[in-house]
Amino acid sequence: MIERTAKNALLRLASQFAVIGITGPRQSGKSTLAKMTFPEKRYLSFDDKTIRELAAANPMDFLMAFPNGAIIDEAQKVPEIFDAVKYHVDQGSFTPGKFILTGSNQFNLKQNMTDSLAGRAAFLKLLPFSIGELKSGNLLSSNVYETIFKGFYPPLHDTAKHFSPDDWFNSYVDTYLDLDVESQINYSNLSVFKKFIQICATYSGQMLSMDSMARGIGVSAPTVKQWLSILESSFIIHFLEPDTQNLGKSLVKTPKLYFVDSGLLCHLLRIESVEELILHPNKGAVVETFALGELLKGRLNQGKHPNLTYFRDQKGFEVDTIADWKRTFAIEIKSTIEAEQKLSKNARDYLALRGDDGTRGAVFYLGDLTCTINGIDYVSWKDWGEYNGEKVALN
Repeated sequence: MIERTAKNALLRLASQFAVIGITGPRQSGKSTLAKMTFPEKRYLSFDDKTIRELAAANPMDFLMAFPNGAIIDEAQKVPEIFDAVKYHVDQGSFTPGKFILTGSNQFNLKQNMTDSLAGRAAFLKLLPFSIGELKSGNLLSSNVYETIFKGFYPPLHDTAKHFSPDDWFNSYVDTYLDLDVESQINYSNLSVFKKFIQICATYSGQMLSMDSMARGIGVSAPTVKQWLSILESSFIIHFLEPDTQNLGKSLVKTPKLYFVDSGLLCHLLRIESVEELILHPNKGAVVETFALGELLKGRLNQGKHPNLTYFRDQKGFEVDTIADWKRTFAIEIKSTIEAEQKLSKNARDYLALRGDDGTRGAVFYLGDLTCTINGIDYVSWKDWGEYNGEKVALN
């Protein structure tokens, strides 16, 4: 079983807050992470009808059976439990990490925790496996396109199971629509929403155009905005906001849309094989989506805010990603296997705009060697999620 990188961040938060909510997309491994990190805690799942009914009937007394706290999975299925958790953590001496709450319905879980447990709870966002986690479990393919095509959801890497990515993602999308989306929109719009997800896939790696999306599916721009919010809240997509550094330029103010998982993106683009991906006109956007997903995981697994933006001015000059961490990094993402100096042109031009302020340039590419050439880091795809500029010989 792969040990999740986020375990250390979870332990850190659990040493400070009485309640931890683990959020993230369906099937990202939230319950498994909680059980692996706190093996001594009692695990309860409200998927079990008997346990769910006991908790709902008298939530205060139910929690008294677990004086040392518990891991409660699918907590949102018993909304009354949140006030009971609040009561129990407020009684007696403060006990950090007493309750760990997880759930597959992100909307209800986070809303209930925010309403009832303000000041008492912290959240950890868990995305599917990272490249580093697959490497640690000896599950990383040597073929980058195979890795991108398959994606990172844990069930697809379970050696005891033999899921076809296409079949698994078909089931995943249907489950997502039935269990997450149906409660958020009019039931009659579910089929239109499914088409909307597929249209969003064609925009991954591009600047958002709500009007264009609205025309594509025949709904209003406010509806598109609401539906994008649903996809973002359930960790299907992520918005990369434009950089706020003026640098004497007139900058665009439109965010870029990215899917969180490259495998799901390939499925929605109807890419049916690794060979199709290599020849697909959206290959560059898929690779960029893959890279951004790794950067997100690298930060969220540490319990940190991503602090990722992109730079683009009105003349079309663009740097794919600006990472504002301990120092700032200008990152270009390229779907090539050669570490050529010409790949870093935009990063170098951006560094010139910034002046000598310590900003570093990097090129993420599909080769196997991580190295530094003339002050620019060329980072192999195998090291993307681990990149922090402090070391470059990672793999």
